Amino acid sequence: MLPGGSEETAPDDLRQLTRYDAAPVSFPGGAGPLAALDTGAGARGAVLMIAGFTGTKEDFAPLLAPLSAAGWRVVVLDQRGQYESPGPDDPEAYTVDLLAADLVGVARVLREEGPDAPLHLLGHSFGGIVARAAVIADPGLVDSLTLLASGPAGLTGPRAELLEHLAPLLAAGGVRLVHETLEQLALTDPRSQDVPVAVREFLATRFLANTEAGLTGMAAAMTEEPDRVAELAATGVPVLVAHGDADDAWTPAAQTDMARRLGARHEVLTGSVHSPAIEVPAQTVRVLDDFWAAVPARTHQEADA
Repeated sequence: MLPGGSEETAPDDLRQLTRYDAAPVSFPGGAGPLAALDTGAGARGAVLMIAGFTGTKEDFAPLLAPLSAAGWRVVVLDQRGQYESPGPDDPEAYTVDLLAADLVGVARVLREEGPDAPLHLLGHSFGGIVARAAVIADPGLVDSLTLLASGPAGLTGPRAELLEHLAPLLAAGGVRLVHETLEQLALTDPRSQDVPVAVREFLATRFLANTEAGLTGMAAAMTEEPDRVAELAATGVPVLVAHGDADDAWTPAAQTDMARRLGARHEVLTGSVHSPAIEVPAQTVRVLDDFWAAVPARTHQEADA
């Protein structure tokens, strides 16, 4: 599958179709409405999550019920051009800064709805790059940032090479041709064949809903992103770096070094590749809940600074 996706392992559950009690909602974005799921009020505060390249809000489905039960309001978002969020036809509308501006806008809505409650931000994979840019743009907006299976700079290695190979197909035949090509590649991977049929159908539906311009623009953004670790560290926002012990996008070594440079909390999720929320949800919930519980409460002066 494409870099940043959630199909590296073959699970025995419903993954993105895990049942949850969350309402479909939308938030205003810079290029149109942004589709989201919202678990509703939480006594401990709110959490805003965004998925990676070709990912969607449903990538967090296994986390919604347990985090809600733990007292958190959880809002998960489709970025512009992803699945149920419309997007422009111009690849230049999908830069990291523009995607981050959308995220800042949603976070401001959540902050206004709960001005005295904690607000935590989480980005998975490419979503982590976008979330990092949002924090750098407005450091006082959130109480913490979690970088989940994300990296210090643009994607390199086999996943980036796959993107390079798929780019001509996207230009020639659009999203459908890319999907058909990936389906053919998946036939050579026994793990992909073990994915439940209902999940495979959902993954196909959401992939085909991506905008061609969005895939083109986000691919460029994900591979060209500079190292902004020092900028993030300078914000002083508490950071958690969490990743699988077998991550095959940004390497565990690169993410470990990023955590060191940030002075961040660092957690390795055993048994996970690149999609901890899907692969090891119970472990992911524990790590997130422990981190958020340990984040110091902000004073009103800090929040307004």
